Amino acid sequence: METAGTDRNGSARHNGVPRGRVSHGLSVFEKLALSMQDISGDRGVLKEMIREGSGEKVPSDATVIIKFSGYLEHSDRPFETNCFHRNPRLMRLGEDITLLGMEVSLLTMQRGELSRFLYSPDYAYGKMGCPPVIPADATVLFEIEMLDFLDSAESDAFCDLPPHLQETLPLEKVLKIASTERQFGNYFFKRNRFYDAKDRYKRAFSCLSRKGASEEEKARLDAARLPVNLNLAITFLRLERPSKTLQWGEKALEIDNKNVKALFRCGQACLELREYVKARTFLLRAQKLEPFNLEINGELKRLSRYYKEYMDRQREMCVRMFAPQSSATLQH
Repeated sequence: METAGTDRNGSARHNGVPRGRVSHGLSVFEKLALSMQDISGDRGVLKEMIREGSGEKVPSDATVIIKFSGYLEHSDRPFETNCFHRNPRLMRLGEDITLLGMEVSLLTMQRGELSRFLYSPDYAYGKMGCPPVIPADATVLFEIEMLDFLDSAESDAFCDLPPHLQETLPLEKVLKIASTERQFGNYFFKRNRFYDAKDRYKRAFSCLSRKGASEEEKARLDAARLPVNLNLAITFLRLERPSKTLQWGEKALEIDNKNVKALFRCGQACLELREYVKARTFLLRAQKLEPFNLEINGELKRLSRYYKEYMDRQREMCVRMFAPQSSATLQH
């Protein structure tokens, strides 16, 4: 028969956290539980904050970027961790998080926060555990660092709407959604996932495709489009598609014809396309605006070298074409 103080295996409980059979005192997890906050309402998930975060808490439909390590009691080595991964993968709440305890935990966290959590079996791996690593009915500890999160539900819902309904949404909401998509693109770009970055940047550009009801709205839309265009230009450069880089760079210049980054990207694209005269025009315009920019000056030097090699080849070709043929090769 079960009592309030024991589980069905006869193991003692303390504040709802099961412990193994110990003869004296409290177990490690029980001692830790004494000072932890109950965030699930039934002491199934307990929390201790190690480092505070800032800003809003993680929304229920967010995509999170976290570092985590999971520990069994009496073990200093994690049974699961992603802390050695240079680029932790994106995980969507409700889809990619397998532990109920972790779902509950993440909703209490802010950006930059580092916290420790205890999960009872019902919030972790259950009565069966996960053999051979996790024993049956195990309480586990997780340390989680919230690197960043993005609220993608609103963005996904917007992109699923037909264009005529997208036009009816307030501008503020559209700008927020486009910003979220751009942040996703930035995340993928920094991790060299350029195809994924390109898709996210294009979604951001699509969000901003409305015309704007006033001059002020048009200006705000252009201000949001400019960095997206620049992001697409450099992404296509990384994908070795210079014609697309030129296309998006020129779109950026339609908004701001003195944008140095746009001029530079267009110059780089033309250089890759071997359109040396156009490359020189774009790069000189960029250099005029930022004469001491090392990247621009470096590309101009590269252009000069390529152009000289190109002209040398052209001269050599002309010499061959117009050189008098020897008598041995003349046809009689």
